[in-house]
Amino acid sequence: MIILDYTNRWEFLRTFVAGASALLILALMGCATSESPARPNILWIITEDTCPDFGCYGHPDVVTPNIDRIAREGRMFTRAFASSPVCSASRSAFMTGMYQTTIGAHQHRTNPKVPLPSGVRLITEEFREAGYFLTNCSALDYDRKGKSDWNFDPGTDQPFDGTDWRDRAPGQPFFAQINFHLTHRLFERDEERPIDPETVNLPPYYPDHPIARRDWTDYLESVQVVDRRIGNVLTRLAQDDLLDNTIIFYFGDHGRPHVRGKQWLYDSGIHVPLIIRWPEKIGAGSVENGLVSLIDLGPTAMALAGIPVPKSMQGQPVLGPNAITRGYVIAARDRCDMTIDRIRCVRTEKYKYIRNFNPDKPYNQFSRYKDFFYPMQNLMTVLGKRGELTTAQQYHIAKTKPIEELYDLEGDPYEINNIADDPALSEVLAGLRGKLDMWMEETGDKGGEPEDMEVLNNEAIARKIRYEGLWEKRGLSPSISPEEYLIFWERNLGLLEE
Repeated sequence: MIILDYTNRWEFLRTFVAGASALLILALMGCATSESPARPNILWIITEDTCPDFGCYGHPDVVTPNIDRIAREGRMFTRAFASSPVCSASRSAFMTGMYQTTIGAHQHRTNPKVPLPSGVRLITEEFREAGYFLTNCSALDYDRKGKSDWNFDPGTDQPFDGTDWRDRAPGQPFFAQINFHLTHRLFERDEERPIDPETVNLPPYYPDHPIARRDWTDYLESVQVVDRRIGNVLTRLAQDDLLDNTIIFYFGDHGRPHVRGKQWLYDSGIHVPLIIRWPEKIGAGSVENGLVSLIDLGPTAMALAGIPVPKSMQGQPVLGPNAITRGYVIAARDRCDMTIDRIRCVRTEKYKYIRNFNPDKPYNQFSRYKDFFYPMQNLMTVLGKRGELTTAQQYHIAKTKPIEELYDLEGDPYEINNIADDPALSEVLAGLRGKLDMWMEETGDKGGEPEDMEVLNNEAIARKIRYEGLWEKRGLSPSISPEEYLIFWERNLGLLEE
């Protein structure tokens, strides 16, 4: 195994991977005869807005037999991270094997969409050239296109060939994506196996309040519901006699859709589940604790399928005898809808370093999306006014952010004790600063480039009109007071009788 402290030296790595790809796939498949088995199918099962909140990852409050089965029959990665904590930027990255900040796809969302830089393209194009049939569908509706949501023009009117792998030619391998929206707001409660809100374990950065408990429980129940839907996918694969020769990748596109989760660079925003299953080729029930970035998924799938990985691709294969282990991962947050902020982080096994480029902007910047969909956003605003937030929760009402944040993830897994000013850790801090500076320079981080203000203003007007329509459908005014809005949420979540 090759261990790198950073993701540069790409020319060496790509030359090595390209030269070893044939040997790699032979070793993985045990194929030393002239009667080679059929090329493996690749299936990406993607759930939106999901941290590793499953039974196989040790979560105590959920029952997830189907994800647990994939882990039991495959390899579970315990330290997989999105390169962005929001969907369009994250998907732009893992669908190209490139950092979104390198290819100019870092702003959520980008309009107008521009072509990818020269030499960069969707990984699906690599599979298409290798003869694969490409599909992308939504949940189990195989007639409906699945989510793409890329911050660029892909350069083709048909990035996928269809929505159902059954439409491929006889004997043709497929690369398929199935996207599940259930863990994205609005949540779907689990009527088959409801979870008692009084028994769930809330992170300490949330107030122990009935609204927080119900909202957190709704997310966990949606995890259970999506698990059953994923079970239906496994059943369909079995019906089509495809389970043994299909490499299943299960992962989330970024972290939870909660306050301090999605759109933030804490682990609750970027830590995702990742499990890869390939019977008899990948050790059943194996666990990988090394650091992985979602930009590594495309190169990994290509390597397992025997497709050479382009030398320019920043992602790296994480499976096979010559898999590369990262010394750290990088993630980046930029504009999210109309909420402008720029944040970067370096995540090692032990430490998390965060740099806030806009420390003058509060954590609780106005966001139409969060204001409309996040009950805990409103709850913490009200409790903050009342002086009822704990020290670990007061970040929500802070007027500014520190320029730097440093967390000891072993002793502080919730990332609530910023130790950036600890003199004893000055060398650690300096080292992580240097890693981030080097990454920004070597990958060409475009986060500092200004956007067209006229385009942004037009987009802001369009979003304002859209959300005014949503508020009208809800029967409320966007200017409702936080206290009145809290009562709405209590009723909406079933905590107050009508």
